[in-house]
Parts: sequence; structure tokens; C-alpha cells
Amino acid sequence: MPYKVAAFYQFAFLPDFRDMREPLRALCGSLKLKGSVLLAHEGINGTLAGSVEAIDELVATLRRGDLFGGRLDRLELKFSSATTTPFGRLKIRLKKEIVTFGDKAADPTRQVGTYVEPNDWNAVIAAPDTVLIDTRNAFEVAFGTFEGAIDPAIASFGEFKQFAARHLDPARDLKIAMFCTGGIRCEKASSYLLAQGFTEVYHLKGGILNYLEKVTQTDSRWRGECFVFDERVALGHGLRQRKTEHNCDE
Repeated sequence: MPYKVAAFYQFAFLPDFRDMREPLRALCGSLKLKGSVLLAHEGINGTLAGSVEAIDELVATLRRGDLFGGRLDRLELKFSSATTTPFGRLKIRLKKEIVTFGDKAADPTRQVGTYVEPNDWNAVIAAPDTVLIDTRNAFEVAFGTFEGAIDPAIASFGEFKQFAARHLDPARDLKIAMFCTGGIRCEKASSYLLAQGFTEVYHLKGGILNYLEKVTQTDSRWRGECFVFDERVALGHGLRQRKTEHNCDE
């Protein structure tokens, strides 16, 4: 039976995140879920796989259960499937950030860029004055990206600050559009650019995965595959698992 995979995140104020680790581990264990979840004061970020019923129960509990007390009511979710379990075990980790950036100026709980729905994305990035930026690292970009996107050539997301300082100018780059795998990195990147004086910053809601699910291949401006952080390696349009010639050891 195929597995249902849920990728999710939300920036939310969780000062008691340390106390949530064991109850969340117990919940996921009881549902026989595998994957990883990061908890921090700024929110939650995870990808878990299991039966359809188990994933549905998890999502309902995260959104409306007592554990988070309704603080995850805006949970960003993306579902896909796998023929075999894409994770070997369950990991619940406590972190300083749910996506590492290393600069307090990036605070998505205070400000973020303008969300763009997948069906509106093509029009935004086709505008001649749009600076289109892929916020992922170079290894991920090599699998696929949008036509005309700038590759920052970074090894880790924390290097995006240096890229922005060297190559972007709020006086020149008046309209910036960014994208990443599921949307979480763009939340921080857009918040950071706004803090640096950029005024018109857009990002793809739900990330590449949302786009590949909702935009047909005929209308798509995406080229290649989207690298994902599990044993499926990469996904194509319709979030179908594809065979890829890329080697993860490259």
C-alpha cells in the first residue's frame, strides 16, 4: 500500500517547544509515522510518512489538538505519496531555528513578502522587471529550476545573506520573486530582504512542490526535477516520483 507523505511548517511563537518534544514523539510513534520534525521557539518544520489515516490524524491533531493549543492553525501543508517508506526512523529534534539562517533580521512572524499562488506565478516571473531568484543550494538547483532564475551558487541557506549583499541592490532591483522547495526558506529570505530595504518582494506560496502539483506540465515554466530530502530523491510534475540520473554523492 502506498504511503502518504506530509511536508509541513509554520512560523509560530512556541516558547514551550521543549515541552512538546516527547508528547509529539509519542503521538507519531502511536501512529507508526516515520520521518523528522524540527521544533524551535519560532515554530515547526517536518516531513512524515505513514498510512493515509495516520497522516490525516496527525494533521488534525497539529491544527486543533491540545498539544499546540490552536497555534498551528495556519500550517502550510503539502501531501505526496511514495511506494515504499521514504524514511528509516522517526526523529523529533529541538533546534534554534526551524530553518537555519543565522540572522535575527529575518523574522517571518513579523513580516514576509507577498505570497503568490502557483497559478499566478508564471505571470509574475514573466514580467521583464522581475528579478527571479532560486534560494536553494547549488546541489538542489542542479536537479531543476525555473526558466531564467538566478542561481546564488550557495552551499547552504545561511549564505544567502552574502549573496544578497554582493548581488542585490534595493535601489536597482525593485521587484524580486523567490522560490524554494516547500516555501519555508523563502519566508525567511523575503523577511530578510524587506529588513534590508527592498520593498517589492514576492515568493511562491507552498514552493516548487505546490507549483508542480497545481500547474500542468504544458503550462509549466519549471525545467527538470525537484530534489526532496528523502529516499525518493526527486519529484516531477504531479509530484510523481521519478527516476533520476543524479547521484546524491556527486
